[in-house]
Amino acid sequence: MTRIAVIGAGAIGGTLAAWLAQDGAHRVILCARSPLEDLEVETPDGAIHAKPHILTDPTEAEPVDWVLATTKTYDCAAAAAWLPGLMGPETRLAVIQNGVEQRERFPAVPQDRTVPVIIDLPAERTAPGRIVQRRAGTIHVPEGAAGEAFIALFAATPIEAQTTPDFLTAAWRKLAINCSGIVCALTGRPAEVANDEGVAEVMRALVRECIAVGRAEGADLPDTLADKVVVWTRRAHPQSVNSLMADHLAGRRMEIDARNTVIVRLGEKHGIPAPLNAACAALIEAAVTPT
Repeated sequence: MTRIAVIGAGAIGGTLAAWLAQDGAHRVILCARSPLEDLEVETPDGAIHAKPHILTDPTEAEPVDWVLATTKTYDCAAAAAWLPGLMGPETRLAVIQNGVEQRERFPAVPQDRTVPVIIDLPAERTAPGRIVQRRAGTIHVPEGAAGEAFIALFAATPIEAQTTPDFLTAAWRKLAINCSGIVCALTGRPAEVANDEGVAEVMRALVRECIAVGRAEGADLPDTLADKVVVWTRRAHPQSVNSLMADHLAGRRMEIDARNTVIVRLGEKHGIPAPLNAACAALIEAAVTPT
């Protein structure tokens, strides 16, 4: 039986833990801040339930085969506190987080045992342990033995997990989608806001900045990606709420750096300006930061 520890009981961590616990081939441990009775995920095909082993104290953790870090990017220090107990000599760490800097966030873990993960899994936590999953979702990881071993964990789930030969490009393509999502947080409207052509053009401009910086970083991104992001958003469930907007509405800290400011930071390295991403990031921060 494969032992899997999921760090983070939010929308992504809770959904993955629930699905991995379904077939009985895995022993799932959910590392959370607060105790939970169980998990219930409302999926497009009906509800699934799971009762993973819940840990709230890192000192009680024992080595597992896989650690899945699903916390927000700004919670990496808290997530790392679990690693001394969970990481054995053969344990692999999958970093399932937004942005393009997954490998850099847990420097204490050897690179050959770290698997960066891109996930597209629309899900929202409605209460502790209660999640709404909008569609099955996809996972992409780099090619190689570690990536193959990771996607094998999801063989019995409806989540489509696969390796990609060009992970860098895949990560920047996902960032292009994520950076445009700031318009939802700024307007307070879910995915349907992309049907407003004025808002759609702002989304395209955000993505164009992402494309320019991503190309400088080595990603292969076509000019058509800006239009495609708008089309994909319009095809999403109209009431779909991205994680940035969900955090904004709940008054929680937001992943602005991983989704927008990172484009500004890396752009400066290459001498490429990203003023719209910088402006939108400043506006959303000002909306929640007291003066």
